[in-house]
Amino acid sequence: MSLSSAPGRARLCEQDCDLDVFRTLVGRTTRLADHPHASSVTENVLVYEGERLRTAGDRDALRAELVRALADGPGIVVVRGAFPDPAVVDGVTAVFEALIAGQRASGTSAGDHFARPGANDRVWNALEKTALYDPEAFAAYYANEVLALVSTAWLGPGYQVTSQVNVVNPGGAGQTAHRDYHLGFLSNAAAAAYPAHVHRLSPVLTLQGAVAHCDMPVESGPTRYLPYSQTYEPGYLAWRLPAFQEYFEAHQVQLPLAKGDAAFFNPALFHAAGTNRTADVRRTANLLQISSAFGRAMETVDREAVAGAVFPVLLRHRSRGAAREWLDNVVAASAEGYPFPTDLDSDPPVDGTAPSSQADLLRRAVREEWTPERLREALRAAAGRRRN
Repeated sequence: MSLSSAPGRARLCEQDCDLDVFRTLVGRTTRLADHPHASSVTENVLVYEGERLRTAGDRDALRAELVRALADGPGIVVVRGAFPDPAVVDGVTAVFEALIAGQRASGTSAGDHFARPGANDRVWNALEKTALYDPEAFAAYYANEVLALVSTAWLGPGYQVTSQVNVVNPGGAGQTAHRDYHLGFLSNAAAAAYPAHVHRLSPVLTLQGAVAHCDMPVESGPTRYLPYSQTYEPGYLAWRLPAFQEYFEAHQVQLPLAKGDAAFFNPALFHAAGTNRTADVRRTANLLQISSAFGRAMETVDREAVAGAVFPVLLRHRSRGAAREWLDNVVAASAEGYPFPTDLDSDPPVDGTAPSSQADLLRRAVREEWTPERLREALRAAAGRRRN
């Protein structure tokens, strides 16, 4: 993957974010000749026909082309007719509408990353909920060849699919430019604590996708993209900076989608949902986050029990003047330092940040000298929110 940092750079910081370098990277032009399976280039984005992907003979060459497009190319591919049977899409849309109606009837509204609860309609963990509600519709939908093709091209076998339904109602406001999971969900301070090679690794751990469940004209606000922005290595530290936000707003592109079309993109691509300026289009998308099989630990550890066991020791050593680094090292070895995966219905990052991790809670408990009972209750409550 071609990146913008100097060879051997070990750390990144906000001071590394150079708009001129960024401008040069994203100023490239996509050449159709470099992507022989694509049918066209629109707004610098590669457009493929679903039928051509399904019938391509040399699958290895096709997968290699898709990787080039997502890694070093524009970072996004649009597949027209990715889901060719409208009945399959409509069947799952009906499930989504039933799930949304159920949430409304129960008086619950799912929190959103970028919109206040209730402004739009969001269904977290739609994959599991769809499978339980209508397994036949689920199977017909996720048997999709294009989804499997792009997922295996980027992630290899053993990938894990998750899904969130997002319905942006007429008048629904758009998002600001951002990058996505993993590092994209962290604050700049937290992201800067990871070495440069982790910034390079994060984009290959997930694939982002969106399936259109209705026709999406540009005025309905389909996702806005900045092609080639995924190639900018300090981008996880740059996307919040005003100069980069302004550049995105001035140069972003949007492609209309028809029902059954899909977009797949590198999670490091600068992107943002658009504003729905229509009076009657409920812009409905199934947002897919597909994860690498390797994003998990080798052993199962009851870290809640470990954190509870070491907590009195941490308190004693803190009272004796132990250095913060010493305490943090023990916390890091004891508690889960990452708040995902979680149940986003009960534990949503509604303010755009991640929920507290076990390690966050343990550090706070030490700092504020909680009782063991209070820590145990906080850890159990957090675990309950992740499971519910």
